[in-house]
Amino acid sequence: METLNYHHLRYFREVATEGHLGRTAARLNISQSAISIQIKQLEDRIGQSLFDRVGRSLVLTEAGRIALDYADRIYSTGDELLSTLNQTGTVSRPLRVGALSTLSRNFQLQFLRPLIANGSFNIALKSGNTKLLLEDLTTQILDVVLTTEVPHSETGVYFAAQKIAEQTVGLHGRADFMVQETLSDLLENVPLILPTESVIRAGFENLIVKLGVQPNIVANVDDMAMVRLLARDGIGVAVAPAVVLADEIIAGSVATSPFELGFVEPFYAVTLPRKFPHPALADLLNRQQQL
Repeated sequence: METLNYHHLRYFREVATEGHLGRTAARLNISQSAISIQIKQLEDRIGQSLFDRVGRSLVLTEAGRIALDYADRIYSTGDELLSTLNQTGTVSRPLRVGALSTLSRNFQLQFLRPLIANGSFNIALKSGNTKLLLEDLTTQILDVVLTTEVPHSETGVYFAAQKIAEQTVGLHGRADFMVQETLSDLLENVPLILPTESVIRAGFENLIVKLGVQPNIVANVDDMAMVRLLARDGIGVAVAPAVVLADEIIAGSVATSPFELGFVEPFYAVTLPRKFPHPALADLLNRQQQL
C-alpha cells in the first residue's frame, strides 16, 4: 500500500491555514502551480476533495477539515519530538510510571500528587509484577518504576533505586478486633488479611517465628486495593502500612492496633540513566526526598 506523502501534506496545511493559494505561494517563495500540483496529488491519494473555491479564497471541505486536524496533530507531534531531543522543554510528554501491583494506590497518588497539581504533564500509569515493569524500564517504555525492593540485575543492567519513603507496617481493622490483651492473642484469635508483597511477608514471617504463634490468616492477597476493601468490610485485620487505609482510619471506620510489629515497608523509585530524561522526574523525586 502506498504511504502518505508528507511533503504534499505540508503544502496542504500551509494553504489551509492561509486560506489563499496566492498568498501561500508568495510566502513560501514557490509558484502557485507547484502548490496546486502537490495538493492535487494529495487529493488523489486520499480520494477526497480538500477545498472548495469561494471567490478568490479556498474553503475547506468536510474531508479537508478532517485532514487539517490530522495534519496539525502530526506536525505537533513532530514539534514534540524536536523539543524532547533538543531538551528545550517547550512541549510536554507523558510521564510513564510503572507501579508494583501490590503497591498501595494511596501511596501512588501521594507520589504523583505534585505532578497532578502542577497540571503541566500527563501521566501514563501501568501496574504489574517487578520483572515485567523492569523490562519496560529497560526498553524505555517506562520512565520510572515504583516498588518496595531494590532490584537485582540479572542481565547486566544496573538500576538506580532511590528510597522515597518508608512506612511502618501495622494492624488495621474493626475496632472490636483490636480488643486483645497481647499481640500474640491478636495474631492467633483474629482473622488476618496478609499481602503477598515480599517485604511485608518476610517481616511478618520473622515476627510469628519470634513470637512462636500460629496466625489466623483468612486471606493472602496480591493487591493492596483488595486488602483495603476486605479490611474496610470487616472481613479481617490487614497487615499493612497505614497509608493503605488512610481514608478509613481518618474517618474512624477502621482502627489501628496499639501493638507494634517492628518492621517497615520501604518504597523505591527505580530508574535508569537516560540521555533524554523526562523533565518532571528529577523534581518529583527531589520532592519525595524532602517530605
